[in-house]
Amino acid sequence: MSAWSGYDSYLFDLDGTLVDTAPDINAALNVSLNKAGLAGVDIGLTRHWVGHGSRMLINQALAYLAQPERDIEPLLEDFLSHYRNNLAIHSRIYPGVEQTLAQLKTNGAKLAVVTNKLAELSEPLLNDIQLADYFDLIVSGDTAHTPKPDPAPVLLCLEAFEMTPQQTLFVGDSDTDVNAALAAGIDVVCVRDGYNHGADVTTLGASGVIDSFLELLG
Repeated sequence: MSAWSGYDSYLFDLDGTLVDTAPDINAALNVSLNKAGLAGVDIGLTRHWVGHGSRMLINQALAYLAQPERDIEPLLEDFLSHYRNNLAIHSRIYPGVEQTLAQLKTNGAKLAVVTNKLAELSEPLLNDIQLADYFDLIVSGDTAHTPKPDPAPVLLCLEAFEMTPQQTLFVGDSDTDVNAALAAGIDVVCVRDGYNHGADVTTLGASGVIDSFLELLG
């Protein structure tokens, strides 16, 4: 019996947890930077920056390129324009995710995505990559009044599912996820190799760290 099986509802971060989205995010980011006459950035940097929304991603890229005073709006527009049309070109579902989601759903668990990605991006991505049907609810960065690390998106799920914190597990990859979950009073585990902003995932205060999604099954 897994320590992480047996919950009645499971909440999942998207980028770096369910799907390796960095290749397509990096491509869109570099398109926007190049159109602004700036150099592109390595995908390794993008993996560190993902998780706080599109605006923060571009701000971090501009800071890295020593362009912190540059107007972000044109870059954001170009980024979103390219990314909307190329959401799942090179992005890949992590190993074990589909098998785990299918089994949890068969077991009767309620499943939700809780992401800081805008709804206009998260919902089409989940459809394009054929994960949407596993989920009873998708909470995006602009769904609740405040995104993660605020607990509002997590509390929204608990209310919608009519679940208590004790019945629910959050599965994420960063301090953003851990802080949101803990503030809502629910257990949280982190995948070891997600997008964790360069932090050692074992130091984030999660209830546990998993190397495979299959660890969520009994």
